[in-house]
Amino acid sequence: MLEEWQTSWKNGDTGRKIYNIMPSVSLRPTNWIREDVIFFSQHGSFPAFLKRFRLSDSHYCSCGGIGTALHYATECIYTVSWHMRKLAPNFEQEWLKRVANNLVSRQRIRGIIKFMSENRYLFRPP
Repeated sequence: MLEEWQTSWKNGDTGRKIYNIMPSVSLRPTNWIREDVIFFSQHGSFPAFLKRFRLSDSHYCSCGGIGTALHYATECIYTVSWHMRKLAPNFEQEWLKRVANNLVSRQRIRGIIKFMSENRYLFRPP
């Protein structure tokens, strides 16, 4: 059963952002909570995600940057309290894997997502 699940996960066309972080299936729980899933799947109230699905007219954050999960984790002026070191170009997947496997980093991510949820008005496009 695990082998079949792994094959399905490897060859599927959905969940690729999570697959790039966790390429192997496991019966062991990940201990991810809602905020972790929102950030790592990049499916949430991020302007870039909302624009992609035509739920918003703009992919910009109100600070002027493109509103992706990484924008909020590394450069947005509204989430500076939780910022992490900006990733090197072309190393997004490695950065995401490191953050996903580091509890302190995940705590920061959770803080960003909770703050965004409680202060949605701040993140609307200009």
